Amino acid sequence: MEKVWLCLVMIVVILAGCSGEKQGNEQATNDAQSQVELTVSAAASLTDALNEIQKTYEEEHPNIKLRFNFGASGALQQQIEQGAPADLFLSAATKNLQALMDKQLIAEQTNLLTNELVVVVPGDQESAVAGMADLTKASVRHLAIGIPESVPAGSYAKEALINAKLWDGVQSKAVQGKDVRQVLQYVETGNADAGFVYKTDALTSNKAKIAFTVDPAAYTAIQYPIGIVKATKHSKEAEDFYIYLQSREAFDIFVKYGFSVPSQ
Repeated sequence: MEKVWLCLVMIVVILAGCSGEKQGNEQATNDAQSQVELTVSAAASLTDALNEIQKTYEEEHPNIKLRFNFGASGALQQQIEQGAPADLFLSAATKNLQALMDKQLIAEQTNLLTNELVVVVPGDQESAVAGMADLTKASVRHLAIGIPESVPAGSYAKEALINAKLWDGVQSKAVQGKDVRQVLQYVETGNADAGFVYKTDALTSNKAKIAFTVDPAAYTAIQYPIGIVKATKHSKEAEDFYIYLQSREAFDIFVKYGFSVPSQ
């Protein structure tokens, strides 16, 4: 009789274990199914700040996986126009987001951040560059600048050079980068003697230093608008992250990397 009871107890234990394992597997499956991946197309200058925000946000929202597509704002705009998957677009120029709004591809938007344009030089070299006019000197053999047609930093730089009546004089020495991070890299490696980047990019580098800050009156104000892409399949999650990026917690991280928050 004792053996019969022992067998019955063992059967109950085994069945309970199988049931628990099944429930555990079902929970894991449900968790996997509930996880949402958000694709954020963002200007290359936002790389460091957004990578830090990603860690914080994913810890607080374990069902969300953020995937960033960094690049030149103009190139990202074209990708979205051509149907590339994106849930949000964070541009380094209002014109690129406005172009998508004009085509009714953006659900809602707001100006999130501001930045400044600076000229950097190699950090391990003495440089005679201290102002815009110095960029025409023979010692500046190569001047790095983002492709003005697709890289907002390059467009701002061209505008400032035109206003200083220096554009025609420096075009022959211009080395164009596909985004602002490539411009910074040209200067860091010595492949350019000077380059136009954002202040935030300059602050991330220990191989390049700021030679001077470009007069803000010489170019259009640098604004970073963010918009939710209408084609998103995760509108609620995209809206939640859109709102989070406007929170004090997110702004503190952006400011840490040198961005400014527009006055509300």
